[in-house]
Amino acid sequence: MTTDTITSGLGHYAIGSKLRRLRLRKSMGLVELSKHTGLSPALLSKLERDVMHPTLPTLLRIAMVFSVGLEYFFNAEPKPVLEIVRKKDRLRFPDSPEARKVAYYFESLDFPVPNRVLNSYLAEFEPAESEDARPHEHPGVEFLYVMSGKLELTAGAERHAISEGDSIYFDSSVPHSYRRIGSKRTTALVVALGAGQ
Repeated sequence: MTTDTITSGLGHYAIGSKLRRLRLRKSMGLVELSKHTGLSPALLSKLERDVMHPTLPTLLRIAMVFSVGLEYFFNAEPKPVLEIVRKKDRLRFPDSPEARKVAYYFESLDFPVPNRVLNSYLAEFEPAESEDARPHEHPGVEFLYVMSGKLELTAGAERHAISEGDSIYFDSSVPHSYRRIGSKRTTALVVALGAGQ
């Protein structure tokens, strides 16, 4: 087996594009990477463009800068997450199936995405009295954008009225509840990010 055969076989690993992605994720230029590795910017540029293929010692020097193992360059990269959720496929749930009166309905906007780092919902709020609002809490933070109508959000001892076009970001580990104000249909986009995600 010739050196050319081995070198051409490296092409399907896309080592150059993996190297470039690592560098760009760190916002690092070729000159800076050159200083960390002792390899010339011209050589690094050739490696990124797959004009040349690196030797294992060269690849090891680069891998150490980015704290990755050599296997990173030879394993297939995971496919980037992209998931479309069609309106017709969304499921609608009440806020609490056990409650005698529903405060709001919600639809998950991202349910099929594996290992999500956030949860997003479309919520529609029903007419309610103050006593109907059921406080709940969960680790992390929550963002709510009112798309239509008017809403009262209670977080701890504080009450906030938010109208169409308003948004609120708050610590969701504090007990909080929502209540529709008025007769107008009230909907909101809700995004929750759990602690540690």
